[in-house]
Amino acid sequence: MVQIDGQRLLNSLRKLRTFGALDNGVVRPTYSPIDWESREWLVEQMEAAGLDAVIDGVGSVHGRSRNPGPALIIGSHTDTQPEGGWLDGAMGVMYGIEVARALHDDPTTQHLAVDVVSWADEEGTYGSFIGSRSFFGEFSDADLALQNADGETIAAALERLGLTSTPRALHEPERHVGYLEAHIEQGPHLEDTGKLLGVVTSIVGLRAMQITFTGEQNHAGTTPMARRKDAAAAMFKFGVRIDERLRALAGPTTVWTIGNLGVHPGGESIIPGSAWCGLQYRDTDETVLDGFEVAIRDLAVEMSAEGPVEVHAELRRAAVQPAHMDPSLRSHLEAACEATAPDAWVSMPSAAAHDAQIAARHIPSAMLFIPSINGISHDFAEDSTDADIVLGCQALATATASILTA
Repeated sequence: MVQIDGQRLLNSLRKLRTFGALDNGVVRPTYSPIDWESREWLVEQMEAAGLDAVIDGVGSVHGRSRNPGPALIIGSHTDTQPEGGWLDGAMGVMYGIEVARALHDDPTTQHLAVDVVSWADEEGTYGSFIGSRSFFGEFSDADLALQNADGETIAAALERLGLTSTPRALHEPERHVGYLEAHIEQGPHLEDTGKLLGVVTSIVGLRAMQITFTGEQNHAGTTPMARRKDAAAAMFKFGVRIDERLRALAGPTTVWTIGNLGVHPGGESIIPGSAWCGLQYRDTDETVLDGFEVAIRDLAVEMSAEGPVEVHAELRRAAVQPAHMDPSLRSHLEAACEATAPDAWVSMPSAAAHDAQIAARHIPSAMLFIPSINGISHDFAEDSTDADIVLGCQALATATASILTA
């Protein structure tokens, strides 16, 4: 069985952590200077692993095996949330590099081909899954107009980084036989059940809607309550009412979140004339997602009719569809988990979105999870034990060799 170098893996992860390190976490948003610096470092690491590495026209880092193939792609992302953890995505990329190194170092597997990738903008700084959508032909020139919170478009960011004329890497069906992605669970299930590894069965679909409230800005002291058209008050009422309706429609694993909101102009002595909130919801069942969208739109129409504030709901971006992992690749991962951690693994769905669900629409794909301490992610407190990190990479390496020699 091919053996990884656990200490080498941990050292590389800790080095990647220094790019954007803040407190116990990492701030490395897509296309930022520190993100670019980390990508240049990734090129060096991939080349040291015997791969031919480039940054493509959307900023993804691709390390291509010099072996002819067939090749397995292993990857994830290295961009972070505004307050991100050090393992989210980054662990999966460094797993790929370590697996490529381990296979190359072993005379019995050095002929196998593993291509490694760090996708651009998985986290949605400009638009979710930019790198993987580009690679699999789902990215169009219209997407170049997508903006970050500061109003910079993808086109402007790529020009700033000198990537405007750089070719975009594309999936090669004749070469690539599958895609593997390893990740921290980002939830409590593995830890709560005492399991060390999780083989993903499916990945949730995700939709995000923007709800806007248009009232009338006025003086907070002189406007009687009965005459107010308070956009913020309408937003809060909407939050309570939609929560009740969604609970009646939800399945056992459905989740929804109002994670960002705002009012204008935002003064204590001013009745807000406008307000907005973002409502995101996730499930593996697309009929549940459809029902949620109808319920949100219906409540907006009802509240507009009730007055005095107008309410409008629309999708913020294209819906991310649920994805099911490939049974054959899953069987290789399951066998590797049993060999690496007997009776200490479980099959489970992913409640978080991943690039693997984009890949799954085009190529056999599978995912492996390791436990997250206290189930925390998208936070500076995100962490996993060194032992769990090393164990997961060993299982992935074992599965990779099995897939490529089957």
